[in-house]
Amino acid sequence: MFKKTNIRFIIIGVALLLAGYSLYWTIAYSTFSDEQVEAKRADGSLEKFEERIIRLGLDLQGGMHVVLELNIPKLVETLASNKTPQFDALLERSIQESKATDEDFFTVFSRNMEAEDFKLVRHFNDRGYKNADIIKSLEDEARDAMQRALQIIRNRVDQFGVSEPTIQRAGQNRIIVELAGVKDIEHARSLIQSTALLEFTLLKDPQVTQSFIASVDNYLKTGRREIIEEEPADEDTIVALKESKDKAVSVHELLGITEADIDLEDEQEDTSLVVDAELYSDKPFTSLLRNIGGSIGVPERNVYTVKKILNDPDVQKLMPYDSKFLWSAKPERLTTAAGKTENYYMLYHLEREAGIQGKYITKATATIGGAESKAAGQPIVNISMNNEGAKIFSRLTGSNIGKFLAIVLDEKVYMAPRISVKIPNGSAYIEGLESMEDAKNIAIVLRAGALPAPVDIIEERTIGPSLGRDSINTSAKVGLIGFVLVIIFMAFYYKGAGLLADLAVVLNFVFVMAILATLGATLTLPGIAGLILTIGIAVDANVLIFERIREELEKGKTVRAAIDAGYSRAFRTILDANVTTMLTALILMQFGTGPVKGFGVTLFWGILCSMFTAIFVTRTIFNYRTDRKILKTLSI
Repeated sequence: MFKKTNIRFIIIGVALLLAGYSLYWTIAYSTFSDEQVEAKRADGSLEKFEERIIRLGLDLQGGMHVVLELNIPKLVETLASNKTPQFDALLERSIQESKATDEDFFTVFSRNMEAEDFKLVRHFNDRGYKNADIIKSLEDEARDAMQRALQIIRNRVDQFGVSEPTIQRAGQNRIIVELAGVKDIEHARSLIQSTALLEFTLLKDPQVTQSFIASVDNYLKTGRREIIEEEPADEDTIVALKESKDKAVSVHELLGITEADIDLEDEQEDTSLVVDAELYSDKPFTSLLRNIGGSIGVPERNVYTVKKILNDPDVQKLMPYDSKFLWSAKPERLTTAAGKTENYYMLYHLEREAGIQGKYITKATATIGGAESKAAGQPIVNISMNNEGAKIFSRLTGSNIGKFLAIVLDEKVYMAPRISVKIPNGSAYIEGLESMEDAKNIAIVLRAGALPAPVDIIEERTIGPSLGRDSINTSAKVGLIGFVLVIIFMAFYYKGAGLLADLAVVLNFVFVMAILATLGATLTLPGIAGLILTIGIAVDANVLIFERIREELEKGKTVRAAIDAGYSRAFRTILDANVTTMLTALILMQFGTGPVKGFGVTLFWGILCSMFTAIFVTRTIFNYRTDRKILKTLSI
């Protein structure tokens, strides 16, 4: 029959075996070279190590810290069911005033609205009749949008594969995101910030587009804002892509032949443009464009100037109010008749309101286009819609056969195919992607859902891995110095019993690290501080026990009786002190984030392990010694 001491040793042995197994993965992973890591990642065996190792936080392994702000004015604009120039002007004025005064947007918006006696019911007909009721409804929508943005960003980061990310709300409209170990900062930033607003939008009729272009030509030439009505031109009357017609001019030369007052030289004074020589004098705006397969193409070096012209307030007044211009997601590399290759961005004239949005999407997967599609061998994203979306998409495609439908993601056009047949099943795909990685990222954000409004980066910090290594080295040195000093003091002051306490401290450290590895917790710099603190707490428990034993020995008790009494009387004090500290650590774990949570995790498990080692392990060794022979003295 086993003695109690033997059972205690079995429990300690099992704990040590489990701790050793838990730490094995971390120790083995730390010995891998970069080549070994890549090899194991390729054969799929690295995942089992990454699931069991102790992860390092942002402050130890580097990464990115970013503060995002939800664009509330853009949310209000999106929610408006009816948009007018007066509404847009009021919104823009409120945005500028809110930024200048740092006031709440809704406060400024309400004040400007009342000053102009502006009625919101014309623009938000499903949110009440009084302005106050509509504003309250929009504020509720903004709060809900913030919660949805938090969840969507969490979903995206989870699929991105970052271990232990920190995503928390800060203030009313801000979100803090911390991603440890991220090497491709640009990739992560794009994934987090991408609105992922997918829209299927019809292109405007060619006649409308041609009339607008003619109106801009007339404005640039004469300075007069007049709507020019033109019949749709055939493919050859828009500037053809022929090298012989092209000539290079500067922005200054372009402005020299126009009467319009457009500031194009503020940023690109000496920029060289490529214009059509035959149309340059009479149609300055048309001369900047090219006809590419019946669509409007813009040479890459002309893009800046075309954007400035389209954004000019006077030109905006010539544009049909129910339309907008968007650019292609990436340029097309084309070869001219003379054999010269150049990049061209496609310019699309779209309906302002989308035919259907991506909120109906239920599935998005990145794959390679099959032989039956136009994107054969290229990365694409297949999307499927729910029943409601399929019905809307069916009506949209069925009633617009022969027209062009642009697939727009985050205000960039990825493709604009002609609708040839009605699509009843709600299936479509996105092509025009640069790589499979790009396709996977788009699939992630579409599956996670679109952000209710854009998020703007207002603060960003990148922590390099070298800074993390410096922090680890400094923390290791400080911890080692503290650990050695404690060991020396305990051995000197309590002699043999002090060495036993030192063993308990070492085991305490091993058990805490094993638990962190098992739980997949993240070790941060404050977490290391918590580990160092638990060393002091573990020693403190042993000091209480040893002092009690000394008192009992001074009363004349036997060694065994003094040990029993010392542990019995010190237990209540140790339990009381440690339980109160553990409760504090639990609160930090539950409600803290980032460094605070890291400190709470190591402190909690450190205290728990210190009670086990100080009360259970050392008592077991004392009992083992007294069971073997009757001790007359104790080195303490």
